[in-house]
Amino acid sequence: MYQLKSVMSMNILIINQYCGSPVHGMEYRHYFLGSEFVKMGHKVQVLSGSYSHLFTASPQIKDEFTKEKINGIDYVWVKVPRYKRSISIGRVFNMLVFFWKIRKAPKTLTKPDLIIVSSPSLFPIFNALKWKKKWGCQVYFEIRDVWPLTLNLLSSLSAYHPFSVFLSYFETMGYKNADKVISLLPGTKPHMVSKGMDPGKFTWIPNGIVLPEDENQLLPTDIKEKLCSDTFKVGYAGGLGRANAVEYLIQAANLLSNDKSIEFILVGNGDEKNNLQQLCKGENVRFMDSLPHYQINGFLKEMDVCFIGWHKNNLYKLGISANKIYDYLYAAKPIIHSVEAYNDPIKDAGAGISVPPEAPESIRDAILELKNYSANQRIEMGQKGQEYVLNNFTYKRLANSYLKEMDNNEE
Repeated sequence: MYQLKSVMSMNILIINQYCGSPVHGMEYRHYFLGSEFVKMGHKVQVLSGSYSHLFTASPQIKDEFTKEKINGIDYVWVKVPRYKRSISIGRVFNMLVFFWKIRKAPKTLTKPDLIIVSSPSLFPIFNALKWKKKWGCQVYFEIRDVWPLTLNLLSSLSAYHPFSVFLSYFETMGYKNADKVISLLPGTKPHMVSKGMDPGKFTWIPNGIVLPEDENQLLPTDIKEKLCSDTFKVGYAGGLGRANAVEYLIQAANLLSNDKSIEFILVGNGDEKNNLQQLCKGENVRFMDSLPHYQINGFLKEMDVCFIGWHKNNLYKLGISANKIYDYLYAAKPIIHSVEAYNDPIKDAGAGISVPPEAPESIRDAILELKNYSANQRIEMGQKGQEYVLNNFTYKRLANSYLKEMDNNEE
């Protein structure tokens, strides 16, 4: 077996066609992990696509492969077509183009010791396993969204649809042939084993939190002034799409529209923003555009209570690991968590109140309960959450978990 160089400097290649950066916007997981690997003395290359619906600024593309160094990480942007909606034929085409083009990527890359392939797109696992034979390196298959199961449970796409079968081919290929299978969701192991994975390959490495370098780099004064009021503020920061179940928070706000002492403030953009605005019946809900990631903590700290919601779906029996969970915990504010899932970090931390999903009355009752707590009780609850995330979910700790898996493979 190839021996990973855990003591010496390694070359780590991360393939995630939706990997962003502080310059370009979400997604940040592999930027944060890559940054920690760089601090440890490793060389990190990232293969990502030139367009993502989550980017706030697309990279400047000159050729089919455009290199850019960002905070020590060597990005290689692969030119791919744009798409209009996150769930669309255009996005599938975007994935297939990325998959097809990166077959020529080795000409632009330094030979890696380890390749990390991250979903939701499963197609690049084919390329990585081919390069494993070429370079004699290790391949870790990281699952953030369990495709096609996620699509089957969240949409009308049948498990027997040709596209589902096509995705299953790549999924099974990865589970069977990767050296390690990394899941962000703690309950996925039985599903993966049913698809042919050796149980010993499985490990759970969730999302996490990056500590701000400057705690004073919070909200601009003009935004902070907009949040100044004597109301009890219930906050949400994140995507405003179908998956985020924000409509139930709005419905809870409608139930409290006569209580002028409570205000709801939602920060974010997404496909459902207009629909959510139309759903509001009172004047107790405010919407704000998305903020840079480094300002989210400042926004959450201005709130009295924060909200995270999920739909009622069997998918969450596999677990949850949304980035905002860890951002919310770090902000040290009580959290209302509307959820029914394999795991519940808010409950584990003692950082708030968990209520059933899709239950606006229960959300309303939790808001009123927390409002009746003393300020010290809410502070204590928030501090429990911050302590929990600092002890378990910093990206420095998560990067070390990856290195531990590398060491285990050497034994």
